[in-house]
Amino acid sequence: MKKHILKKKLPAFTLQELLIVLVIVGILVLLALPNLMPKISEAKAQEAKLQLKHLHTLQKSYFFMYSKYSSSFEDIGFEHSKLTTDNGTANYQIEIVEASNTGFKAKATAITDFDADGQFNTWEVDQDMNLKETQKD
Repeated sequence: MKKHILKKKLPAFTLQELLIVLVIVGILVLLALPNLMPKISEAKAQEAKLQLKHLHTLQKSYFFMYSKYSSSFEDIGFEHSKLTTDNGTANYQIEIVEASNTGFKAKATAITDFDADGQFNTWEVDQDMNLKETQKD
């Protein structure tokens, strides 16, 4: 019974055929990657925009309760995610640049250079929800 199973040949790919396919896929990825880098940077910039919008909402709530803006994350209840450099998931360092009775400004700075051009992507938001990119990557 066992001898019948071992003698039967199964249709399959050879090791050489699999290696050739892997090489072709690798070449295609290398050709497509430079075209996709701007889209990858845009996707990562969404993190900065979302975090700054969330920070703005928390600052507005704090302002309505205390009639001033806070310079402390703890006061407004903002928890910063761990950065990728600390084995986390966040690509942007969020900071409150200034806060007063009349306004605030917060900044999100990329901790890695997404396209290796020496410039780090930076976004800012203020009390009027003016969200702008101050440094393109």
